[in-house]
Amino acid sequence: MELAKISVIIPVYNSEKFLTKCLESVLKQTYQNIEIICVDDGSSDKSLSIVMELQKKDSRIICFQKKNEGVSYARNFALKNITGDYVLFVDSDDWIEPKTCEVALQTLKQKQVDVVMWSYIRESKKGSKKKHIFDSDVLFDSEQVYDLLYRRMVGVSGHDLSKPENADALCTVWGKLYRRDLIEEHHIHFYDIRKTGTYEDGLFNLEYFSYVKSAFFMNEYLYHYRRDNQESVTAVYNKNLWKQYQYLYSILKTHIVEKQLDSTFTVALNNRIALNLVQLGINIMAKDAGATKKIRIIQNILTDSTYHAAVKQLCTKEMPMHWKVFFMLAKRKSAIGVYSMLAIIQVIRGR
Repeated sequence: MELAKISVIIPVYNSEKFLTKCLESVLKQTYQNIEIICVDDGSSDKSLSIVMELQKKDSRIICFQKKNEGVSYARNFALKNITGDYVLFVDSDDWIEPKTCEVALQTLKQKQVDVVMWSYIRESKKGSKKKHIFDSDVLFDSEQVYDLLYRRMVGVSGHDLSKPENADALCTVWGKLYRRDLIEEHHIHFYDIRKTGTYEDGLFNLEYFSYVKSAFFMNEYLYHYRRDNQESVTAVYNKNLWKQYQYLYSILKTHIVEKQLDSTFTVALNNRIALNLVQLGINIMAKDAGATKKIRIIQNILTDSTYHAAVKQLCTKEMPMHWKVFFMLAKRKSAIGVYSMLAIIQVIRGR
């Protein structure tokens, strides 16, 4: 019997410092029947050369070159050129454990599920920190997929609000093994991150999980996420982030309507909008401007009807105290208070 093949998709862009470690971690997988699809997205450093040198040593590496259009286009391009039965995503500055492919595929087949998920370790200059998601292995049937996973791709609600910092811990495309046939059958693709600002992974998963009948979470730490090298929306000021988020919300709203999802999805979306106030605020704090101007921008967001309505309905009962204080100030439209909280967050993040 022919062994199933796993297509490992790695979008590459100016990651010469970390790329070799990433690729070697994939090449050293205990499960050998893999193809490694590297899409160089117009790198201006030595990333392409690194891929091509390793390709000479191992034919499982397949390299494509394209002009710079962003990670979403790179992944979509890769999806059109894979030959594997299953799909695994890895970012070019991260790495995976040697047994990742073997354990993930074995679990998917044994449990007969549509997707397998696992946890990760955050790597930074400060050291390694495991990301806790669930306490143990979890098998999700169709009803649990709907209640605990699918809706979570829209936003968190209920008890999940007790740890708002974990809102998107399950929304990444890395840390999962997907069925290629399910992706192709339903034409699942990545939205352009340049239009959404962020969350292209979550939107991909939102579509995928709408067709998932069963899923399995392995309580193992198989992925290493290099936090220090992430060019997140909060690292550099993005003047378009507010507008991009509006486009993101429109996609989520359209999905809810078209799929005729129940009201719990609308609540989850409103919670996402409310929680995004923190990201918008941190982004504003990165702006090269004085406190008065930043406070004025924050005030505009707090009085915006979309954000005010979302914050007003947000249930903060189970949230940690500092989150409760932040949203109490937001509900009162206290721009100065919110600014002060964001300034404290900046100091903590900079340590």
